[in-house]
Amino acid sequence: MSLLADLQWRGLVADCTDLNALTKRLEEGPVTLYCGFDPTGDSLHVGHLMGQLTLRRFQLAGHHPIAVAGGATGMIGDPSGKSAERNLLTAAQLAHNVTRITGQLRALLDFNAAANPARLLDNADWTAPLSYLDFLRDVGKHFSLNVMLAKDSVRSRMEGDHGISYTEFSYQLLQAFDFCHLREAVNCELQIGGSDQWGNITAGTDFIRRKLGVAAWGLTFPLITKSDGSKFGKTEGGAVWLDPQKTSPYRFYQFFINTEDAKVGEYLRKFTFLPRPEIEALEAAHAANPGAREAHRALARAVTTLVHGPAALEAAAKASEILFGAEIGDTSEATFQDVVGEVPTKDLERAKLEGTGTALTELLVHAGLCPSKGQARKDLEGGGIYVNNVRATDVAKHLTTADLLFGKHILLRKGKRTYAVLRAV
Repeated sequence: MSLLADLQWRGLVADCTDLNALTKRLEEGPVTLYCGFDPTGDSLHVGHLMGQLTLRRFQLAGHHPIAVAGGATGMIGDPSGKSAERNLLTAAQLAHNVTRITGQLRALLDFNAAANPARLLDNADWTAPLSYLDFLRDVGKHFSLNVMLAKDSVRSRMEGDHGISYTEFSYQLLQAFDFCHLREAVNCELQIGGSDQWGNITAGTDFIRRKLGVAAWGLTFPLITKSDGSKFGKTEGGAVWLDPQKTSPYRFYQFFINTEDAKVGEYLRKFTFLPRPEIEALEAAHAANPGAREAHRALARAVTTLVHGPAALEAAAKASEILFGAEIGDTSEATFQDVVGEVPTKDLERAKLEGTGTALTELLVHAGLCPSKGQARKDLEGGGIYVNNVRATDVAKHLTTADLLFGKHILLRKGKRTYAVLRAV
């Protein structure tokens, strides 16, 4: 299967400036392509993964990928998909964000490949030296105002309550200039991006045709959404970040484990490099037995490994298994802390665990797992109570400081999945 055929099977082709011509060009040999990432924050989130993963797919097929960090365009802000003006960032903020995002880009692209290493460029390097008058003469004169106003990203803002500033209106010229510069400087023939970038990308292909008189292509992939059409990558706690300090590998793993059943097949195709037969087998297994969640685990394992590496996956999977009753064993404190963050937690005076400690029946009531000591005794006798994932059946059992995990917590469980944590204070 050709690269473009695989992209189409995975649902990763929304629009292309000339699919037949691009197909023919790819058959002739490797191309150089790029995708831009504006550093409007100090981390990318899972919604940005499509660009990185698509660059990686092209690299694995022998092509030459470029990731462009928007040190220049980030100072303006892309109006695409926005209903109001972005807050402008300072040069220091942008420099910090570019540095942080650079590491995340390097995690998914191979910058040391022998034949086709990825490259990371900053568009400030070729934009900052250009004077305003030079930009108007060399770039602006090639653009029709009527065409610029017709772009969806501009028209939707003009029809909205907030309008659009000249600053953001100019964004498409800057992105077009990026593409033209790369076409001329490093023979970059293809730009990829999300479907909301279609107007900016076609502005670039048109500019290249007018100014350089050579071919260039644009290819977009669909924006990922949830079943209800809401934005992908958002949870009650906010965005799911690629930075492990902002979203832990465990929470990242859980985000994909909790994928909607209706979307798990789509996400396997779009977010993983698993081959078609394996994905189709997982889809069939999911259709036959959704409760087994085999497809969800495969998805979470694949994406977590790509973004955070095998060691982080192992820790995240271990933390997840704890909430399914696995032995805590040699789990690290950091991993257990992730579990604590997912479970209702009640403070308990450490003094109550000293000496002979406190009756487990009393602690089950304190933790909110049982409404009364009488019910707690019945649950213990029935074998439905676990302390640190070990079944407890002794109704006279007391918990002491010896039961504390990492000297701080006791994990209580009732039945299969109802957990509570006691935190010694």
